Amino acid sequence: MAAPIIPEPTYEYDIALLVRAYKNALLSISAELSRLDLTAMSRANTRAALAEVAAILRSLNDESAAWVERYIPKAATDGIARTIVALGAAETLADAKKIVKFNRINREFVASAVADTQADLLAVTQNVDRRVKLAIRQATADSMRANLTRGINGNRTLNADILQRMKKTLGSAVDTGIVDSAGRRWAPETYVKMLTRTKMAQTQRESTINEAVGRGAYYGVISRHNAIDKCRGYEGMVVKLTPDAPGEYRFIGDLPRNEIFHPNCKHLVTAIRDPKLMEQ
Repeated sequence: MAAPIIPEPTYEYDIALLVRAYKNALLSISAELSRLDLTAMSRANTRAALAEVAAILRSLNDESAAWVERYIPKAATDGIARTIVALGAAETLADAKKIVKFNRINREFVASAVADTQADLLAVTQNVDRRVKLAIRQATADSMRANLTRGINGNRTLNADILQRMKKTLGSAVDTGIVDSAGRRWAPETYVKMLTRTKMAQTQRESTINEAVGRGAYYGVISRHNAIDKCRGYEGMVVKLTPDAPGEYRFIGDLPRNEIFHPNCKHLVTAIRDPKLMEQ
């Protein structure tokens, strides 16, 4: 017996909204850096540039926090609604969403997921802020040192090689990627896309498990997407949603995260009450 076919949620449009905000912010910062007069940088215009960058990042942080507050609970609601339909408590997702209510476990989980996601996104802007400050200060020092050494006044230009190095320093401040815990380097907007896609999927999956266990269903089946990576070995697998559930099924929490439910993974879990029905 196959698992019930329930429409799978997609969050690509929602995620694109946040990624666009990051792209626009980075473009604004790049434009601000490009307006700097590299031939006569001073502490005054350095402070002005840093203040403008800080304002851009504050606005971005506010926008990303609002996004998280809206869309992380949405993913949790989808997980609960899919579970309600899978377990036969409602016929459609629309009907299920009318009766969705976060149980205590899911309330605590969603609050934690919101806080964790906001912290991870804040780390992205902090990284950009740190690198921009370093680049501006380095460019300012280069400008002042070159002018002092060569005795150049405000009406003459710096050596072309020095200008090129300064432009490269400022440009790399925004382009330099985020290095994750596995040592992988990501461009900021690509990292944000990966992070939010992963967080949304994780939130949807965890709320599914919490709701299923709360309703006395201790098993789930992993979705099929004709994956070509290591995920393919887990498609259609029946898993335990709690480690002490009866049967020789693997506990979902023990599955290797470098093979299934990895960053950017789209696989879902659908709750089932009787795993033996899947073998018929």
